Amino acid sequence: MKPGNDTQISKFLLLGFSEEPELQPLIFGLFLDMYLVTCIGNLLIILATITDSHLQKPMYFFLCNLSFIDICLSSTTVPKMLVNIQEQSRAITYAGCITQMPCFMQFAGLDAVLLAVMAYDRFVAICHPLHYIVIMNPRLCVLLVLGSWIMISLHSLLESLMVLQLSFCAPLEIPHFFCELNQLVQLACSDSFINDIVMYFSTGLLGGGPLAGILFSYFKIVSSIHAISSAQGKYKAFSTCASHLLVVSLFYCTSIAVYLSSADSQNTHSGAPASVMYTVVTPMLNPFIYSLRNKDLKGALKKLFGRKSKVSLSLQLRM
Repeated sequence: MKPGNDTQISKFLLLGFSEEPELQPLIFGLFLDMYLVTCIGNLLIILATITDSHLQKPMYFFLCNLSFIDICLSSTTVPKMLVNIQEQSRAITYAGCITQMPCFMQFAGLDAVLLAVMAYDRFVAICHPLHYIVIMNPRLCVLLVLGSWIMISLHSLLESLMVLQLSFCAPLEIPHFFCELNQLVQLACSDSFINDIVMYFSTGLLGGGPLAGILFSYFKIVSSIHAISSAQGKYKAFSTCASHLLVVSLFYCTSIAVYLSSADSQNTHSGAPASVMYTVVTPMLNPFIYSLRNKDLKGALKKLFGRKSKVSLSLQLRM
């Protein structure tokens, strides 16, 4: 068996969403707009949490990291697709595909794990409010984020090394708009049994594990909220985790839809539209979900825009 990097493969073809030429300008404009909104919205969240002293809390520290990961997740897939549409090409080099695949796994996996970490933060805040500052200390917060990066990085590296050992057979067409692990393994003409085992095991562990943690945290949260006597207290407690719960629902519902649609082998483009939801749409909506339901974050954003307007006014007066 020859390893994949010893073959004469130079490129893969990304089939994308549609082969109709008249739809390409519409797809290009739509995804360019969504990508710009994603980058600008998440960047504003990062700047607001860094510059406002009132947001120096564990919840906003994790939100800042989530915003950075969302920018990276969209940047892994969308720019290459936009370039291909602009150049009227579907090609991606072998090296580019092998690079894009672990990067996507890295940031998608971090998204899932960080959502579980944020659920744990909400669990401690609601179920153990008197010990919140002690438990969620800066050291633990950094360790949780750093541990997530290390764990997901090792997984991405393992999957990448295993894909490098595969040989691929023509036609090298990927029914997606980016190089996805499952699609690459299906193209292999060498034995991919070990790849399949590792892939399904890691998906269950890194996908089901965080989801189980989130469900357990919210089970405890709901139990604690139910024990609160006043209706105002219940509403206040629930409002602190409503945004996170909405983001979790959006991320996991769309992720499950991707795996259900990928089982449909009759439609080669079936997985691409579902993947858009958690690779592009969810990162775009996250800043709106968190900012619209959070008074502190809205206040920080207003201060941020206020500073920018003052700076621009002073520059105009000098000119």
